[in-house]
Amino acid sequence: MGRVLWQPEGDWIKATNIDCFIQYVNRCYGTDFHEYAELHRWSCDQTEQFWLSIIDFCGVRIEGDLTPVVDDPLRVSGANWFPNSRLNFAENLLASAHDDQLSKKAALVFRGENGRRDSVTYSELYQRVFRMAKYMREQGVSAGDRVVAVMPNCIETVVGMLAASSMGAIWSSCSPDFGINGIVDRFEQIEPVFLLTVDGYFYAGKAISILDRVQLVQKRISSIKTTVIVPFLELDSNAIPITGVDFYNEIEQSNANGEIDFAHLGFLHPLYIMYSSGTTGVPKCIVHSAGGTLLQHRKEHVLHADLKASDVLFYFTTCGWMMWNWLISGLASGATLVLFDGSPFHPAAASLIDMIDEENISLFGTSAKYISALEKAGIKPRNTHKLDQLRAIFSTGSPLAPESFDYVYRDVKSDICLSSISGGTDIISCFALGNPILPVVSGELQCVGLGMDVRIFDDNGTSVVNQKGELVCVNAFPSCPIGFWNDPDGTKFSAAYFERFEGVWAHGDYGEITDRGSMIIYGRSDAVLNPGGVRIGTAEIYRQVEQLDFVVDSVVIGQEWQDDVRVILFVKLGEDENLDEDRINLIKSTIRGNTTPRHVPAKIVQVDDIPRTISGKIAELAVRKVVHNECVNNTDALANPESLALFRNLPVLQS
Repeated sequence: MGRVLWQPEGDWIKATNIDCFIQYVNRCYGTDFHEYAELHRWSCDQTEQFWLSIIDFCGVRIEGDLTPVVDDPLRVSGANWFPNSRLNFAENLLASAHDDQLSKKAALVFRGENGRRDSVTYSELYQRVFRMAKYMREQGVSAGDRVVAVMPNCIETVVGMLAASSMGAIWSSCSPDFGINGIVDRFEQIEPVFLLTVDGYFYAGKAISILDRVQLVQKRISSIKTTVIVPFLELDSNAIPITGVDFYNEIEQSNANGEIDFAHLGFLHPLYIMYSSGTTGVPKCIVHSAGGTLLQHRKEHVLHADLKASDVLFYFTTCGWMMWNWLISGLASGATLVLFDGSPFHPAAASLIDMIDEENISLFGTSAKYISALEKAGIKPRNTHKLDQLRAIFSTGSPLAPESFDYVYRDVKSDICLSSISGGTDIISCFALGNPILPVVSGELQCVGLGMDVRIFDDNGTSVVNQKGELVCVNAFPSCPIGFWNDPDGTKFSAAYFERFEGVWAHGDYGEITDRGSMIIYGRSDAVLNPGGVRIGTAEIYRQVEQLDFVVDSVVIGQEWQDDVRVILFVKLGEDENLDEDRINLIKSTIRGNTTPRHVPAKIVQVDDIPRTISGKIAELAVRKVVHNECVNNTDALANPESLALFRNLPVLQS
């Protein structure tokens, strides 16, 4: 068993939403649950009772007959959820606008890296959405149409999404740092009629115009009929030299107020189109339903994140990552959401930590990479900041190393729930989550999510405990995608998730579930190393390398070599630092001493940069392809595609 770093106690537990939910279930169904494991087993076995309880306990606005809940609780793909009900996603997120106690509180606070701060109350947000929805209708947008956005994480983006979903249009977004091919590769496939964009964005102290990309998008995607520009760099729209567009501030200046005409549509009506972020080809268009997204996010926010109306929720994300969609659903709880856009280290390494105090953030979400970078920058918030309201930190994007767990409790704050969570764009939610009534154990994700019968399968499809294997889900869950866009017979969708184990969702993660119900993620299955036939998760090596202060970043791959696979580790060091024999030996001894001799790389190579996707994930597959002289088709998925050239035809890998 790993080290317990935090243990919730009586008063803390009694104040949590999930403890209240356990008492609610006991009252309603005559159960006598005291432990999370009991609740989780019931939530998987009693599908109808559990999801009806989520609707009632979380106050989901839904109409019609709620039975049947699902036509087949064991059919993961194609399960028909709440076939006799109707709802509207935006209506659920804007419900607080008509609550006397919540309507005047801040719904959204925007913080830009350049010091800009905007805020909007729930009632103001409602009217902004009304005006945008009215404008969209005037432009001919209707239910089922695709509305796309190239936007930073700001208030106007949320307004656009809520306006689109209020009428049943389908929303899809990416961040403005995407290249032109990255934008077109995604949006051209879904034939949008409406584009919301900015003139540019700020990053690391620089103002970056994207007007050239906007014009190319208009030219290359012929289905777009209306383009609205949000002046983000130039607050005066008259200074933007582009024609054939409307401006967001002109829509706002109409000052029209009224009641939004929410379209009540089927539970499985499409809400979002998300995209796979891989570099192996044109991104897959993953379609998520309004009802499935809403129920799953309400469950995760209310029960697993313990989100309350009194909270201030922040997640460091862009509009090209599913955590943006996850964050925005927090409006349904009546909480205040803090939106940030820019570099998290500008103008200083502790900028986001400063914001925790300035905005009284109680729930702070970020990536594992950010936490590691904070530690290497020598930031010790426990000594420099108050963090009075902060009670939880969420981490995702990649496995959180045990050393990062230690850093948080040693140098950030000791009395918080540190929740490493894992899921993905594929399910717009999580399979493994935090839990405010369970202990935090170093290197582990606290629990499997309620209602999700998640298991680890060995190669034979047998469920195993305390062993490494494939992460799967064997029961129906509402946030399972409707399918892929332009995949009418579902062939591509089935191949992506159900080909490995028939009828079972195979997520593509390599992990382990302990006998206590916690989870460990070792990396992506398709990036697993296989030297001498022994499977090694890449995260097992990253966890050791991240301990070394002189290593800024790294990527590890398996290189085919002499009828086997050998482990190659690439490292990025600090400026003007070199990888000498002493450092190579230290890296190897650290890995060997904390893992096994098979984990030790055959070669350790210094490079100037490590390729990452725009959402911040290490591009292991792209590096592996380059090393093997294979083509990387979708380089626009990368934040730094030029870095791939560093890995091509390296002499050191030829011997």
